[in-house]
Amino acid sequence: MRSLWNILRRWRYPLAVGIVALGVLALPTRAFAQPPNDNFSSATLIPILPFSDVVNTTGATTELAEPQFCNFMSQTVWYSFTPTTTEVVTVDNIGTGFATDLNVYQQTGSGFAGLSFIGCSQNPNPAIFTAQAGTTYYIQTGILFGAAGDLHLNLHAVPPPPNDDFVSATTIGSLPYSNTVDTTAATIEAGEPTPACATFFNPTGSVWYSFTPFVSETVSTNIQAFFGSTVVAAYSGSSLSNLSELGSACFGGTLSVHLSAGTTYYFQAAGLFGGRGPLTLNLFATPPPTASFFFSPSDPSIFDTVQFTNNSTDPGELGFQSATWDFGDGSTTTTTSNPVAHQYAKDGDYTVELTVTTIDGRTASNSQIVHVKTHDVSIARVLVPVAASVGQTRTITVGIRNTRYPETVQVQLFKSTTTGFSFSPIGTVTHSVPVVQAGRTTDFSFNYTFKSDDATVGKVSFEAVATIIGARDALPADNTAISLPTKINP
Repeated sequence: MRSLWNILRRWRYPLAVGIVALGVLALPTRAFAQPPNDNFSSATLIPILPFSDVVNTTGATTELAEPQFCNFMSQTVWYSFTPTTTEVVTVDNIGTGFATDLNVYQQTGSGFAGLSFIGCSQNPNPAIFTAQAGTTYYIQTGILFGAAGDLHLNLHAVPPPPNDDFVSATTIGSLPYSNTVDTTAATIEAGEPTPACATFFNPTGSVWYSFTPFVSETVSTNIQAFFGSTVVAAYSGSSLSNLSELGSACFGGTLSVHLSAGTTYYFQAAGLFGGRGPLTLNLFATPPPTASFFFSPSDPSIFDTVQFTNNSTDPGELGFQSATWDFGDGSTTTTTSNPVAHQYAKDGDYTVELTVTTIDGRTASNSQIVHVKTHDVSIARVLVPVAASVGQTRTITVGIRNTRYPETVQVQLFKSTTTGFSFSPIGTVTHSVPVVQAGRTTDFSFNYTFKSDDATVGKVSFEAVATIIGARDALPADNTAISLPTKINP
């Protein structure tokens, strides 16, 4: 272009303009022809699998009334495939630098109206479907977002897993056992049972395992898969016609069953809701349960009824048959109730042991030490003057009785207000309170100067509240006391 502009600058004649026009007309142009399988009626026939094809979609179009599913493709090409044997097929398409999409249809009639949609996919995920022998399938593919270019289409037949059928069940030799198998081409056999938990969830394609335990034991199994929901089931029996389900677990749950030595059992694993892909089955001896409990209050006294709560867990998810409690003071109980209650007659340290038994007989135990210590102080008296005058300072004495353990006690003193319905704080005193004989007290003294508002009412009452520091008082009802009123003189 720069050389053309130089000509224009030097030649200002019609001849120069003609040269430029002639040069533009001489620029190369590219015409993009329709690909041969642009239309549904000229779909490329896929003779056998595997199959690969590359087509340029630049000149491709869409036909009137052409169906579109999942994503809109403005330029599409078509392929048809009629298998001679029933097989699972994966189909994918890759655009050179572009996002691609494809739709799979089953032919049930003529034209677009005779197409039944099966599924779709978007690169890099393949579409997977079971192609029935003698049935024609159509694949519609293209590049998204109006782009165009080379499109690579690939179809492959996926062989079924080696343990697809019941009679080909993989033998499990010993536990623990783990096996990963690709269920992409797994099938459901005629007469194959549907696990109870998956009755309404459409198992996709199953694989089978057999196990003959050397000893009677409880085993657990679960499924790991990244493609979605799964189901696993256990059966007794020897053929599809006489299988009896022992249990099943859906959506990643663990299934536990008790097996008898020398008997062969079968395990069935499958995806749900069309899920296919690598699936890992795990089979292992069911671990013992975990015994665990807590109690309340955590600092019981002889006046408390202690609630013991069993929160044991069973990794086998079979549940518990019973729980045996040894309370450490000679009392025991075996029950299914939860929680259980127990009261101790005297202070001390008691080792409480819980033993749990699962429905299949596995057991576990756990113990804790329960410290029973009864803390209790009381207000024996509140000594106040019978009468006082405004401006006079008098002593208020609160006597604390303690016959159990040395304690640190805080006493708060309040006085009645002019409303007569509430008390306002005067002060707080904290002392060590030793254990003393019944009838003796530890005194807490407060000085109070009587005020004019006391005289307005004419009398004042005092309230004392005692609190043990660092412990819970077993009988808090006697920790509050109100004095007789003091008469106030002006």
